[in-house]
Amino acid sequence: MPTWKSTLSAAGIYRPDLRDDYTQQRSLVRAFARKEYLAVRLLLPAALHAPVIAAVAFMHATDDRIDTGATHARKHALASWTAATTTALDGPAPSDSATLRALAHTASRHPSLRQRIDLFLGGAHLEVDYFGFTRERELQAYVDGYSLPAFMLMAGFMAPSHAEGQPAFDAACRALIESMQRVDFLDDVAEDAASGAIGIPAQDLERHQLTLADLVGPPSDAVRRAFTELVHEQAELAQEQLEAAAGLPQLVEPPVRPFVTALWQLQNLKLAAVRRAGGALLDGGADVPMPAVLRILLRQYRAARRGRA
Repeated sequence: MPTWKSTLSAAGIYRPDLRDDYTQQRSLVRAFARKEYLAVRLLLPAALHAPVIAAVAFMHATDDRIDTGATHARKHALASWTAATTTALDGPAPSDSATLRALAHTASRHPSLRQRIDLFLGGAHLEVDYFGFTRERELQAYVDGYSLPAFMLMAGFMAPSHAEGQPAFDAACRALIESMQRVDFLDDVAEDAASGAIGIPAQDLERHQLTLADLVGPPSDAVRRAFTELVHEQAELAQEQLEAAAGLPQLVEPPVRPFVTALWQLQNLKLAAVRRAGGALLDGGADVPMPAVLRILLRQYRAARRGRA
């Protein structure tokens, strides 16, 4: 793994103030997404580390502002953050936010990022207005409008260089993020139920004769059995999308293929952990075995090293 200083230099970032801004984003991402941060640092070409980290830090900063609190406060936070982001991107005066300064610098070096930022912020109202889903089509709209644009802030840096490969790449990314989102909704169900909204559509709960209230507090044996069936059903839907995304590593350029492969394989691990947990997810999230995570990262690190040799 290259040192952080050499990584910044590989990305053409030499100004001391900008290096400080990117270093702050590195600390943020390393704290809230340790496995993903490690994958970036081990598997991606050094020139992409800083821009990817800047984009992920911005996504997290946005989500942090709009994920909790009263709806009116979240709407105000989104409007203020969108205005601050637009001002930072349009310049010329630097933002007072290190996250936005790093983002603006990244966007100036990678112009296609601007469109991805606009799509992400344009769909963020779906997160602000989120109170769970009644039907499957609402979940699909959420994935299309918010989850996918959030994912593409990072994944866009791995898009194929040839335009004819873009539709297949976009479709595979859409399948992968739907799988990820479904698994996250299952993994977070205990915490989400306590807050009053879960990511499993109400029509699916009803089909298993469950209510949101059933999922709060110590569940009965009957509730746990019914929820286990629901988890397996939802996991199958996530598996279908994960299989649809299986070709994604072959759609990207060889230098980023180990990272994309690891991303897909890590999602397999998380899905398997959620499936194994079943009804126990009502007690808390599923544990992904760290040795298995490290094996994936090591295997792809070796592949990345071979590719750079």
